[in-house]
Amino acid sequence: MIQQMLESGKPAEQETVTHIDRCLSCFSCMTTCPSGVDYMHLVDHARQYVEDTYQRPAFDRILRNVLGIILPRPHVFRLALLGATFAKPFKGIFSGRIRAMLDMAPSSIPQRSILDELPVHAAEGNKRLKRVVLMTGCAQKVLSPDINDATIRLLTRHGVEVVIPKEAGCCGALPLHMGQENPAMAMARKNIEAWHSELTRDGLDAIIINTSGCGTTVKDYGHMFELDEGLSEKAKTIGNLAKDITEFLADLDLKTENFTSDLRIAYHSACSLQHGQKITDIPKDLLSNAGFEVYGLPEAHICCGSAGTYNLLQPELSSRLKERKVNNIKSLAPDLVSAGNIGCIEQIASGMDLPVVHTVQLLDWASGGPKPEAIS
Repeated sequence: MIQQMLESGKPAEQETVTHIDRCLSCFSCMTTCPSGVDYMHLVDHARQYVEDTYQRPAFDRILRNVLGIILPRPHVFRLALLGATFAKPFKGIFSGRIRAMLDMAPSSIPQRSILDELPVHAAEGNKRLKRVVLMTGCAQKVLSPDINDATIRLLTRHGVEVVIPKEAGCCGALPLHMGQENPAMAMARKNIEAWHSELTRDGLDAIIINTSGCGTTVKDYGHMFELDEGLSEKAKTIGNLAKDITEFLADLDLKTENFTSDLRIAYHSACSLQHGQKITDIPKDLLSNAGFEVYGLPEAHICCGSAGTYNLLQPELSSRLKERKVNNIKSLAPDLVSAGNIGCIEQIASGMDLPVVHTVQLLDWASGGPKPEAIS
């Protein structure tokens, strides 16, 4: 359908748009496909074409534009969540996507982090073994600021200096997957310049990303800017430096020998991690080595239904996927759930009473950090 749409040269038709909109971008097809079809870039190209040629209904256009403005900007997103918190008790009068957004809004908003606002975090004891940039993200730092805090504590405890350039921000994934290429590329360009400046100033061992959806996009910066003569080499360098936090921790000697736990952890592998970045066993191995009892999920390859803005734009399909994921988790009778992507964490937590925490929060706890607040 994408091929026919692009080769026709005509505006996208409604039937094609419906199918493209219903795609999760979970990239499970890329893991499964024996021919190695590059669907990730195909669907992004298709969405851009749809955005340029298809006239969406007014409400749909407004909603997508609003999400593209709010979600990548933490200060604006926090204000929007405050408004949603006040409106949440009245969600019964709404339906469809407005109801879905109010359902997903948290009952309370955590305090802003102090740590991820600071530009430099020295390695403990000033014994620097490595130097990294931490991408603090956008929605995550509002919804769960302790994920960044736990990352900073864990890294500095193990001899890693953490740098947070104030010029960097959203990776661009959220607008990119809605076909909003221009703002997505502008966000990515700012990050590339900010992080490359740190690389040339004092060197970098990695760019650490603790939201796997963002990691998949940042690792793709080289492809996104391959035709930009002024930025292509920088973008490729930045993409090669990008690492998921668990990918980086696998090369550190984590000090967890004094930790014990009898907690049963169900590990949910985010699609962007297992399909987008091909990282599957590392997070589970890190948790097991730290002393946790870890279980993989039945149907682990299937998406939870979060998928960036999917749970807001396709609430019915998203809800069915969430229910399926939650039932698979419950079949293991775990004490809590671990995941590596804030979208998955929020999605799964909204469908069950068990604590759902980021993998790095558990590893921080196991190596001397505080116990995650979600765990009683």
